[in-house]
Order: sequence, then structure tokens, then C-alpha cells
Amino acid sequence: MVGPSGSGKSTLLSIIGCLERPTSGGYYLQDQPVADLGEAELAKLRRERFGFVFQRFHLVPELSVLDNVSLPLLYQGASVRTGRREAALALERVSLAAKARARPYQLSGGEQQRVAVARATVSRPTILLADEPTGNLDSANGALVVELLLSLRRENPTGILVMVTHNLALARRLDSMVFLEDGILAEPRATTPQEGCLVAESPGLG
Repeated sequence: MVGPSGSGKSTLLSIIGCLERPTSGGYYLQDQPVADLGEAELAKLRRERFGFVFQRFHLVPELSVLDNVSLPLLYQGASVRTGRREAALALERVSLAAKARARPYQLSGGEQQRVAVARATVSRPTILLADEPTGNLDSANGALVVELLLSLRRENPTGILVMVTHNLALARRLDSMVFLEDGILAEPRATTPQEGCLVAESPGLG
């Protein structure tokens, strides 16, 4: 399948990330039936297991770049000092240490997406979910964000990267493509030997 707009890609990503519940069937995360969990348990799973990269960045405009990146750690109970220290390291990994005190509106679109990647990975999640992470970027910034995601994936060989993209060239760089049409998954198709990546490719958001 090639997942057209409305095929359910973003919904599936939200279900995987425990942001939405499936209307039928079951979802097991490491043999744990997610449907049996309450809202507090789902929130704990999201905090501890997942990192999210969205197409529209979703940065908090009132906060500095540093404090935006530290948010996942604060939600996990870290102190402000610890959160900012780890956030500074995460910003170094995305080459934005110099922008730590800036506000999101002072950054370019590519820089905002790199901040979003830093925020998604600051807690070193085992599952990184990226929904059209290059959809709002020009080709140069999109390529930079892709390289960043792939390099972070290589640094965490036991982690999983799940990405929705409209870019077929990008999809072919990963190990497999999963095609979604009318809410139904087709068989994965191997591409290149990048391990631990799952790609649903389409021309638009679902």
C-alpha cells in the first residue's frame, strides 16, 4: 500500500504512542495489553517509553528552547536543574546549544524541528515516533532533520524509530515500509539494512 491522505497513518501512530485507544482489537506493548491500562498508567507509559516528533513542532512559545527541551524530564519528576542540564546536552547533539535561551519564535522552521527532536530524545526513549517530521521544512532543513533522526537511531541500537513520511526517497533509506490503506496494513517491504525503523509512506497526512 501507499497510504493516501485519510488512510489512518497518524491515527495509528497515536495508538502506538498511547495517545488514542483503538476502537476494536488489541494493542500489546511488550506483552502488556494496553487496553487494560487506565489514564494514569497510559500517561506513565508515554513519559517513560515514547518520544514524539510532530510535523508542527508543538513547542511552548512562552518557554525558552532549553526549558522546552527539559519538559519531558520534568514530567518524569526530575528537578529543574537536572532537566536543564540534560536539555543542554540534548541541544548540543542537535547543534543548537547557542540557541538555548531563545524563544521558539526566534528560530527558523528547521531549528524549531531540531529543538523538537531534542525534546523527543532528551529522556532517551525506547520508541521514537515521528509524524511527517520534514513536512513543513524545505529540502535542506528536511535532509538535516532526517540525518539527525537516523544518527540518533544509530546511537540507540535497541530503540525503535517509527516514522510517517510523504518522502519516498526518505522511506527507501530505512529498513522497511509498511503500507496503510483504508486503515489496513499490508505486508512490510524491505528497503535498505537500517535496522529498527518502521516507515509508512504516503503523499499526505492520514
